[in-house]
Amino acid sequence: MHRLLVVDDDVDIRTLLAEQLGRAGYQVSTASDGAQMRQLLEREHVDLIVLDLNLPREDGLTLCRDLRARSSTPVIMLTARAEPIDRVLGLEMGADDYLAKPFEPRELLARIRNVLRRTEALPANLEPLAIRRARFSGWTFDLEHRHLVDPAGRVVVLSGAEFRLLRVFVGHTNKVLSREQLVGLSSGRQYEAQDRAIDLQISRLRQKLGDAGGADGLIKTVRNEGYVLATAVTLE
Repeated sequence: MHRLLVVDDDVDIRTLLAEQLGRAGYQVSTASDGAQMRQLLEREHVDLIVLDLNLPREDGLTLCRDLRARSSTPVIMLTARAEPIDRVLGLEMGADDYLAKPFEPRELLARIRNVLRRTEALPANLEPLAIRRARFSGWTFDLEHRHLVDPAGRVVVLSGAEFRLLRVFVGHTNKVLSREQLVGLSSGRQYEAQDRAIDLQISRLRQKLGDAGGADGLIKTVRNEGYVLATAVTLE
């Protein structure tokens, strides 16, 4: 049984979500702020965190960034603001998904199931710790600690989707991967021709790598075929 943690300063929302997610078969703990969240995480294992963006003292973006620096626990962010920039910031801080308030609890439940399924669906050749570290073009990708370190030694924060996507690329270096293959290997879901989410994820990953995607880029576009991580990679 998966254990969830709901972090929200609104007691009514915490209570409602705990009841509804509990009826769906999850064990649910709750916290009203970052301090309570940290105390609970020290005491028990959590499989996924539902994290409100607008919290007192430390906001959800700060907490998500801190979580991602030391943990791979999936995070779904909630916010009362529907501005696109909030969604972008949440994903760039490492959130795995994002939902604006007010929302239908059944939608949150569906997103929780999808994130947990993606997190647990690893392709056979990328089982946990099969690759501990990958080095390429001065970069170090630490899969154990989910750290990407640039050539100057600075840690670059990756979202959950970016982490999974880079893991696929380093496991298939110098091989052209179609959009369908990238979606299947990184998320375990079916690719739909009209869905360009994978292109947006690659664009964000290129930005993290300081990569414009051109002739000198690390992740190259192969016309009518897909994408390739075109560099020598050392796996450890």
